[in-house]
Amino acid sequence: MSAIQLPGPHPIRFSGSRVADWLLKQWGWRVRFDGLPAQQGVLVIYPHTSNWDFVVLVLTKWAIGISVCFWAKDKLFRIPVFERWLRWLGGLPVDRTSPRGTVGQAVDQIAQARARGGYFWLALSPEGTRKRIPGWRSGFYQTSLQARVPLGLVRLDYGRREVLICDFLQITGDEAQDFQRIARSYAGVQAYRPENAAPIRLLDRNVPRSETIVK
Repeated sequence: MSAIQLPGPHPIRFSGSRVADWLLKQWGWRVRFDGLPAQQGVLVIYPHTSNWDFVVLVLTKWAIGISVCFWAKDKLFRIPVFERWLRWLGGLPVDRTSPRGTVGQAVDQIAQARARGGYFWLALSPEGTRKRIPGWRSGFYQTSLQARVPLGLVRLDYGRREVLICDFLQITGDEAQDFQRIARSYAGVQAYRPENAAPIRLLDRNVPRSETIVK
């Protein structure tokens, strides 16, 4: 069974910055955002091949007003000024030595938000680096699956100069089928450096290569 599409429009929306929206338009970018389907979830951002991605995504975050968190090494939060800046952007310290692991920590944070009826969305790059690697890391997938929250697929497309945040799935745990659906959503997306975009398959799971590559 493949991942289940969660059709929009979605109920959770935000009030964004007109200045950030104007800057994106001046730069030739547009953002398509269809709201969020739930109070908690995971956003996966692909492809990630350049430092420019960060600039585009921060402006996008401000333009639509969306509040998201992201993982960062806990040692970065020991630098006083940098620590405040990271938290302001939505950074969350991750203790890589924790017996719960990064996924366990994220699942706990989502569970705590759900218990209090609060909002919590985690944004991740499955590649984890701007260099080309042979596949995606599984943290985003396992977090969405174990926490039982929607997975949002964010297209960062330099070909169309567009950030698309409209495709939300409920994944099933059938990795091959789920990744077929994820791959279809990213078909045709163009990275800043296309040669560095990772093929859409899990690095640390046995997902058939032929079923998950988008090229």
